[in-house]
Amino acid sequence: MAAKMSVRSTLNLSDITPTDRISYVFGSINGQLRSAFGKLSALHAKNNFSFAIVTGNLFSAAQDDDQLTDLLDGRIEIACTTYFTVGTVPLPARVVERIEKDEEIAPNLHYLGKRSITRTSEGVCIVTLGGVLDLNIVAGLSTDQHEPIHTEGDAKALLEANNADILLTTMWPAEVWRNSRKAKDMQIGAETAPSSHTIAELCDTLKPRYHFSTSPDNFCFEREPFFPESAEEGKGIALTRFISLAPWANPAKAKSMYAMELKRDAIITPPIGSTLTPFHKPAPKKRTADQAEFSRFGHYDQDHRRRKHRRERSPPPGPDRCFFCLSNPNLPTHMVCSIAEDTYLATAKGPLPAADTFKKEGLDFPGHLIITPFTHAASLSAAAFAMSEEEVKRTYAEMKRFRESLQGMVASVSKRKLGAVTWEINRARNIHVHWQFMPVPAKMVSKGLVEAGFRVLAEDMQLGKFTVKEFDTADEVPGDYFRVWIWAEEDDDVDGGRVVGKSLLLRFDDGVRFDLQYPRKVMAKLLGLEDRTIWQDVVQSEEEETADVQAFRKAFKEWDFTTQA
Repeated sequence: MAAKMSVRSTLNLSDITPTDRISYVFGSINGQLRSAFGKLSALHAKNNFSFAIVTGNLFSAAQDDDQLTDLLDGRIEIACTTYFTVGTVPLPARVVERIEKDEEIAPNLHYLGKRSITRTSEGVCIVTLGGVLDLNIVAGLSTDQHEPIHTEGDAKALLEANNADILLTTMWPAEVWRNSRKAKDMQIGAETAPSSHTIAELCDTLKPRYHFSTSPDNFCFEREPFFPESAEEGKGIALTRFISLAPWANPAKAKSMYAMELKRDAIITPPIGSTLTPFHKPAPKKRTADQAEFSRFGHYDQDHRRRKHRRERSPPPGPDRCFFCLSNPNLPTHMVCSIAEDTYLATAKGPLPAADTFKKEGLDFPGHLIITPFTHAASLSAAAFAMSEEEVKRTYAEMKRFRESLQGMVASVSKRKLGAVTWEINRARNIHVHWQFMPVPAKMVSKGLVEAGFRVLAEDMQLGKFTVKEFDTADEVPGDYFRVWIWAEEDDDVDGGRVVGKSLLLRFDDGVRFDLQYPRKVMAKLLGLEDRTIWQDVVQSEEEETADVQAFRKAFKEWDFTTQA
């Protein structure tokens, strides 16, 4: 057959948007045609599916001839339009013969092709790449649409689709397990299933609503939904769900069927538990020979930091979509620890310290917390708050009280072995102002290592110079700035305890590309937790987050002024 792209459409309806009707997806059926399609008939009678899809292998390598004959002769009912592709085994010769003659395989059964872009009558775009990667074919497209192999050229050719509702592949996209708590819990990685970086590129480019694949063993992997680094203005968030179904009727009774609903509504807020795309890779940092020597604060590549082209920014979300607003219905309320009059305290998503980082010092929880005002504003200035100066001062005072209470708790529980760092990034482009709090060994504070860490990395990244300054409200320092409080209480033979530390201020303007992860990078280097620098890599399960909140509340009980009369 000619090595051309298969582009199909049951109707020429390129402008139709997908309906909200339910469709049905199978894992590999592996030749069990009667039972699988019998189940489809029973479910279709109740749900009236738009269509069905078979991932992986519809037929088996040792196909039961009687079942195949019954299928080809129309004696096995297929209740709704059903699509399939080639998986890991060749299609039966009798099926290939009908495909090549452009004859109907069976009523309601349609072959998508190995490499195709198909638009259904409902306007659903299905991009298909069947088979496994053949590394022996180094260039070009595969010439056979029925053999269970494909080339890198086949995958790259499908990039022309630009987008897809459904991406159907036999192989997994490489590194789809990154940032996934489910993958970690299931011990899923590069050895679990055949994967391909080219398919990862395809998924990353098309941003399908669903990416279906097939599992090589008796398990189902339904990854947390993931979203790209930036959203296209006016189109909402391109959320992708990757699902690899287990084989039909597997002995482990793992999930082999999935009911899918393609909604038309734009997704504004990612669902709880979703992650950044696993295919996002920060640009590599260049290092010269003189920078190769070990340093806790490595230099950063200036070319990478100062990009000439910046992405167009979408309008900031309102309170109903803000990750920090209590009015957001998707706010993970199980992470909220304490609520005061104007502010609240919550644990951090993807905390930098792990639950056992400070175990020797007496803390059995990460201790990475967020202090947030109720008011949806970019900064604590009266102008941003649209409040009176008195209201801003009251909010600031309550945030400060939370910070001081946390400092007291950390020092008490650790017997003064731990101090704390609290930071704020004040920018006009902020979505919702907040402070981040984190424990740190007290000796690092008293020896000046924490202060040095912030100063050295700021200099390396050309962010500017720090000054030592304490102030009561943001109105005292107009413009954008970064502020950090460094605090510890050390033993003193005379007074029993002496506070050490200071407040540092770094101003910057639009000419500085301020890295929002700068403070986390500093703390990661100080604590030796560089492998936890990216918060999406260390997102916890809801059970772990809830356990951390409970452990924190127990330790904080004496210091929680919101529960005291």
